[in-house]
Amino acid sequence: MTSTATRPPAKPPVRRTPTGAAQRLEPLAERLLGGGLPVRVRMWDGSEAGPENTPTVHVRSRRALRRLLWEPGELGLAEAYITGEIDLDEDLGEGLRAMRRAMDERGLTPPAPSLSDRLRAAGTALRLGAVGPRPPVPAARAGLRGALHSPARDRAAISHHYDLSNAFYALLLDETMAYSCGYWTSDAPGYGPADAQRDKLELICRKLGLRPGARLLDIGCGWGSLTLHAAQHHGVRVTAVTLAAEQAAYVRGQVTARGLEELVEVLNIDYRDIAERPQTRGAYDAVSTIEMGEHVGDAEYPAFTRILHDSLRPQGRVLVQQMSRGANAPGGGAFIESYIAPDMHMRPVGETVGLLEGAGLEVRDVEALREHYVLTVYAWRRTLEERWREFTALVGEETARVWRLYLVGGALAFEERRMGVDQILCVRPDRNGKAAMESTRAGWYGADR
Repeated sequence: MTSTATRPPAKPPVRRTPTGAAQRLEPLAERLLGGGLPVRVRMWDGSEAGPENTPTVHVRSRRALRRLLWEPGELGLAEAYITGEIDLDEDLGEGLRAMRRAMDERGLTPPAPSLSDRLRAAGTALRLGAVGPRPPVPAARAGLRGALHSPARDRAAISHHYDLSNAFYALLLDETMAYSCGYWTSDAPGYGPADAQRDKLELICRKLGLRPGARLLDIGCGWGSLTLHAAQHHGVRVTAVTLAAEQAAYVRGQVTARGLEELVEVLNIDYRDIAERPQTRGAYDAVSTIEMGEHVGDAEYPAFTRILHDSLRPQGRVLVQQMSRGANAPGGGAFIESYIAPDMHMRPVGETVGLLEGAGLEVRDVEALREHYVLTVYAWRRTLEERWREFTALVGEETARVWRLYLVGGALAFEERRMGVDQILCVRPDRNGKAAMESTRAGWYGADR
């Protein structure tokens, strides 16, 4: 028998490295991010990695990894969320906000995989059984063809977003059917999105100095919120222009229902066709374009501003309400451009001001409404969540998830000043260079300003 004195020392227990999907992917993710995971990740096999007490990202199937191999970056992640292959265990907005905060605090950067990174990712995916053909693209993705900003392609781009159905937008928006930034003038109980939209419409009418009998050209009229408000409450004769057939049909129905046939003309045409109508040249006292300029395109914008100028009579006013991007911030991004607003172009507000001045307009006032858009998008998001079953029954789960991601991402972009929205008031000077406008805001559009 061996004595305890001569017995060999016990070997330390062998530590087995976890071999779940999360543990296999964690080193690769850390390499791509330049640091530790900012959130917890739970894989389809139940394995987890990443810090506790942070949002948990659920990767529900191997197809999510396959999708990211074929489409790395923002678009692949967005499509994995749209299809339900990736989800969060909490409110999407809070989850994304926490993820961005954690990445900023740790100095992490969005992945920009090199060739060696891609090969390493493919090897890991192969070991996890996630390699295969490209997953189907979600049906909600836009598939535009033709030359950028050609009339046919622009019509298809507008139809993709705005012709989703009038029923969808009636469910999402308030009774004004205004699909643009509201103007929130009160935080009193009972004050809601419809009040903010009506306050916005009235603000625009006052800035434009509208009076009974005046002529207004509303380019990109949407579902007619401004057109109908100006005609019904200010006695203005309005020519409303939209490229979306669903919108034109809706506005015409509202014109008839409200007895405004003598005041409102609705044209389902491209904005470029306005220049071909000789009766419109110099015919309008005011021109409005509310969040339509983002769809015009960078190269086409100077021609667009000339249409604004040429449609006005001398001393007439134009109001442009338009989204902008920060000077050092990207535009809409791959997800927005693929699913929401194809071919959209945003620029810093100062560049838009310069283009308007270049067309011969005098810019008299710029008012930033960025914080107002945060409140507006929050209101749309609440409606989407409260009526989730109605939305999914109407347009399907994937399209509803597209809109959830769109509204959540939009609110964050406005909160973080990556995007803004501004009202730019201009005038067409007469031959003597006179604008015929008072020198104060109170004189332009109301003493309460």
